[in-house]
Amino acid sequence: MILIPDDAVERLFNSAEKIGKACDSAGISQWEVYATQGYGHSLEIEAGKISMASGGGDGGFGIRIVDQGRYGYAHLVDPSSAANAIEQALSIAKMSPSIEGFELPENQSSQKVGGMLDKSLLDLGPEELLSQGDLVIQRVKELDSRAVAVGGGLGVGAGADVILTSNGIEDGGIHTSHGIGIHVSIDENEDLTSSYEGESSRFMLKDLTASVDKAVHWSQITRDKIKGGDTEDCPVMMTSDGFSPLFSVVVPSAISGERLARGESFWSQKMGESVMAGHLSLIDDGLMEGGMSSGSRDAEGVPSQTQTIVQSGKLTGELWSTRDAAKMISEGKVESASTTGSAVRGGHSSPPVCGCSDLILSSSAKTHARDRLIEEMENGYIVHSVMGAHTANPTSGDFSVTTSTILKVENGEIKGALSQAGFSGNLASALNGNVILGDSSIRKGSYSTGSMHVPDVLLMDGLRINPA
Repeated sequence: MILIPDDAVERLFNSAEKIGKACDSAGISQWEVYATQGYGHSLEIEAGKISMASGGGDGGFGIRIVDQGRYGYAHLVDPSSAANAIEQALSIAKMSPSIEGFELPENQSSQKVGGMLDKSLLDLGPEELLSQGDLVIQRVKELDSRAVAVGGGLGVGAGADVILTSNGIEDGGIHTSHGIGIHVSIDENEDLTSSYEGESSRFMLKDLTASVDKAVHWSQITRDKIKGGDTEDCPVMMTSDGFSPLFSVVVPSAISGERLARGESFWSQKMGESVMAGHLSLIDDGLMEGGMSSGSRDAEGVPSQTQTIVQSGKLTGELWSTRDAAKMISEGKVESASTTGSAVRGGHSSPPVCGCSDLILSSSAKTHARDRLIEEMENGYIVHSVMGAHTANPTSGDFSVTTSTILKVENGEIKGALSQAGFSGNLASALNGNVILGDSSIRKGSYSTGSMHVPDVLLMDGLRINPA
């Protein structure tokens, strides 16, 4: 069984062309049709068993029209209802404020990005996915008889997307994904510890048990409880899993051109100035091979690019979509701006907005394995996961979260785990202080847009732990 029809892209193009012709017939000079179709199989794990397996598909079409700087957006599932959707988009456009200079982007040649499709995933059916689920559950028990896979699941998906515009942009393709999420708990002697781990890829995951091993490991090492001390400002070593949620809430917003122009970023008015430790760099790579948020074009058909945002600690770049750039110029917030190929979408039902692609934090200084980071810290804490990262303030960089996966370090050695602790600070200040990165970058999902590629991070300044 093939997960997605061979002619999925061709079908979407045919329907998009019909919608485009309907826009032409309605006298619309600038229109954009974005089409998606996705298929997949998934299973859920609950209480140590596979609780549900499902499969199916969904998709549709989004229509964006621009007329004299005004734009309207509508979405539909059946192309036969295009006339109604076009009328709705026109109605919205008439009521929208005009943005001087805002037009849909012109067609430009783009660079092909590889690694979007793993053909072996197209043949992965429900039976094989169920076998993978059994393997995951079995692995939990093999590692620790007390451990239970209390939640999570596995999934495989394939999707086709197409963009067609009145300005000559015509692009489409197929992508695949394979993912696992596993929540493991150990409940013994009135002491419950747990950990959630996950991984996803455009390709078949090479080792499904890696996430299981990590989840069981953190459920085990957080059982050795010690009493919490006083609230203290101290170094914190954050694993990539603990760091990426905060990073993904705060940093993508900070590098948005519109937020920078409006003074709503903690890096506003700091272009060319030091905003991170001098050895750190930040790159938004829209052309990453196999990148979960990369591709030859962005969500409005502009060629993707690799852009340096922070180089050697200095802010050197920012992200723009077509509309945001025109809007900030028309409002007099900036003298000039243009799209950086940084438009993203949540699907066919959402208009494009500015966002990051595959965002990479790296260091020119020597990086270290986790054990060495712990030695460098001497006294402080290790945080592996946080709760409430979505409450972090992307304007100031302030955050206040909780964690139940936290270890105390004394004299470079792990002494035990806290039951729970408050964790607060300012991420912008911490990244501009004494920072040491781990030696391996891990791709994690994002609470905002794009994918985050971050290592373990030892932050020495500006953080506070409040033990429960």
